[in-house]
Amino acid sequence: MSRIIHRSLSHDYPRAVAGDGPYLIDSAGRRYIDASSGAAVSCLGHSDREVIAAIKDQLDRLPYAHTSFFTTEAAEALADDLVAHAPAGLDQVYFCSGGSEAVEAAIKFARQYAVDSGQAGRELLIARRQSYHGSTLGALAAGGRAANRRGFEPLLAPVRHVSPCYDYRERRADETEEGYARRLVAEIEAEIEGAGPQRVFAFIAETVSGATLGATTPPPGYFTLLRELCDRHGILLILDEVMCGMGRTGTLWACEQEGIAPDIACIAKGLGAGYQPIGATLVSARIVEAVRCGSGAFAHSHTYIGHAAACAGALAVQRAVRERGLLAQVQSRGEYFCRALRERFAAHPHVGDIRGRGLFVGVELVAERASKMPFDPRLKLHSKLKVTAMDQGLLCYPMGGAVDGTRGDHVLLAPPFIVSELQLDEIVGKLAAAVDAAVAGARQ
Repeated sequence: MSRIIHRSLSHDYPRAVAGDGPYLIDSAGRRYIDASSGAAVSCLGHSDREVIAAIKDQLDRLPYAHTSFFTTEAAEALADDLVAHAPAGLDQVYFCSGGSEAVEAAIKFARQYAVDSGQAGRELLIARRQSYHGSTLGALAAGGRAANRRGFEPLLAPVRHVSPCYDYRERRADETEEGYARRLVAEIEAEIEGAGPQRVFAFIAETVSGATLGATTPPPGYFTLLRELCDRHGILLILDEVMCGMGRTGTLWACEQEGIAPDIACIAKGLGAGYQPIGATLVSARIVEAVRCGSGAFAHSHTYIGHAAACAGALAVQRAVRERGLLAQVQSRGEYFCRALRERFAAHPHVGDIRGRGLFVGVELVAERASKMPFDPRLKLHSKLKVTAMDQGLLCYPMGGAVDGTRGDHVLLAPPFIVSELQLDEIVGKLAAAVDAAVAGARQ
């Protein structure tokens, strides 16, 4: 009997013992192709010798030094590297251990900036429904996924939520993509005006949505309009690129494709590719300077921030992505992958939408294609799909509640950047078999 408090308290998990490129191997010797990189984490697969060597080398020299006493060469080098390749204006880096911590730090930094710049009345954060920003209390408050918030509402700070970017279900039939973008941003502006512009300190959004909506992309012009709106009202723009950043959508930063830069950005997952726990919050110099001149220090810390071995591993990951030309490969493999998925599921009665960018793809499942009617949530189709996929030797990331927090099933696919076209074909074939088996099982 396992003594671990696993994610599900009623499930027995196979034991992973080895990795081989995009495959994981369990203790029975069974191989699983990792079509989601865990949770969009393992962008270099599970056996990259260069990254492992960089971590071993750092461990031989210095595993860890507490940041209340020292900085380290590994942390400084990674910070320099990230800033050198970051969107314009992001000049300073705060390291942490993962995505939830990165978002938590971003929210607190934005609020502290308001206080230290003489705007203490700015106490409200605005976010989007059907978003996911993490599981710590601040990040959970920002997140708009009802299932995660349920039961914790009394503990959460008040955050106002507006509509997500969800073209498949929420763009009107007579509405252009640009018109949809204007309508969404007009809703945000109305929320700001209703709250009082001088009371809002930040707006937070996933550039491309993650697990909750399954790689929904913003309509053209959305982020340009949003950037202008935030600037007009002195509101900070926080972009959560924990899942979609670090090359996942085909550019290092997802916001590059939107032509804008945030005031604060959050990254993790693909930053370290799973070889060590690491995340980061990048902040513009003007925000850091206001805090330096005000409080004098960011009132926030964790024991393992700037961990030397984690930073060394992440730097090796980022160099590998650049030196191996993997961003271009994500673009070409992503095009191949989406084409293969659309061809395989073109006439499938239960696949309503295929969306995403690069190797970040969502497949939405429906009970009826023409009406877009979702499956009855009591069927728990997404849970069944995870099981049937593993039966096929496929690891993917199904989720429920896409439509309204309760209804709506989809699967998120985010294979490693190193995946071959042959392996993508394997994923598509196994996913098709898993979907059919899950639907059949749900109807029994």
